[in-house]
Amino acid sequence: MQENSSSFTQLESLDPGIIRVWRLKTGLWLGVLVLAVLVYDVIHFFDDEKWLPFAVLPALLFLVGFVISYWIPTMRHKFWRYSLQDTELVLIRGIFNRVHTIVPLKRIQHLDVSQDIFEREYDLGKLIVHTAGTRSSTVMLPGLAIEKAEKLRDDMKKVITDEAL
Repeated sequence: MQENSSSFTQLESLDPGIIRVWRLKTGLWLGVLVLAVLVYDVIHFFDDEKWLPFAVLPALLFLVGFVISYWIPTMRHKFWRYSLQDTELVLIRGIFNRVHTIVPLKRIQHLDVSQDIFEREYDLGKLIVHTAGTRSSTVMLPGLAIEKAEKLRDDMKKVITDEAL
């Protein structure tokens, strides 16, 4: 899974704080799933045809979920890179399926900087780029320090407004 391209190392990585945010979000979803399976187990506690003893399935799900919520965010961070160049925004991401996205700056319609409740806690945000067209017209760059996201937005805005003149 090693990227051979030297350009990959020249691109910037996301803020490391995004790993904690992704772990929290993944952990919360998996916690809800474990709770649902535990409720199912309690409801069917007295069933004669159970294929696993009580709480074994929720415990296994909890262990697998813990590993996933630890490992996947670390790998996502490792393989997310970006670069704002003179005429384009370059994004490379993906653990198993590598996606290279190039957004020509002249096609940008508008830019947003957004934070959810977890990102706000860690002073992180995401840059959302809306481009002309209908297919894949929204590109998101998550895991940026909020100041960095705002600076990228302002730098891209300068390029867009300078080109319009």
